[in-house]
Amino acid sequence: MSKIWLLKTEPDTFSIEDLQACPDGTSGWDGVRNYQARNRLRDEMDNGDAVLIYHSSCAEPAIVGEARVASAPYPDPSQFDPDSTGYDPRSTPDTPRWYQVDIRFVCMYPQPLTLKTLRQDPEFADMELVIRPRLSVQKVTERQFQRIQQCCQSTRASA
Repeated sequence: MSKIWLLKTEPDTFSIEDLQACPDGTSGWDGVRNYQARNRLRDEMDNGDAVLIYHSSCAEPAIVGEARVASAPYPDPSQFDPDSTGYDPRSTPDTPRWYQVDIRFVCMYPQPLTLKTLRQDPEFADMELVIRPRLSVQKVTERQFQRIQQCCQSTRASA
């Protein structure tokens, strides 16, 4: 069974609308610079895994839609570019520190699920987003995923 992930992004930097507008609705998910998040992305994510897109650092943080992992993990090229905000002088092509995956847009939720609502619903009391909100790559259980789809009135496109 494929896994389910929640990926956090700041919509002013890269929103679900930006992902949808990419060629084939697919983009590299780069810029992860936390070791625990990197380890999950590098060691646990697989092509085909489900992804929830979460808009953070905005007026109303919320789960706004779904994507799917569309590649195996690979070194994040921004770590090698001195002009990139993701540049890491300790990374080399032979020993990269940071990884990314490609993700493909699946759907936007007609009714996003806000963090405030998540915190009020006992079904989400054990969700990483509620108990460890800062991590940018989070695991989601099948039970939580099904409940999120119910709350968001999902009209998922087939992936």
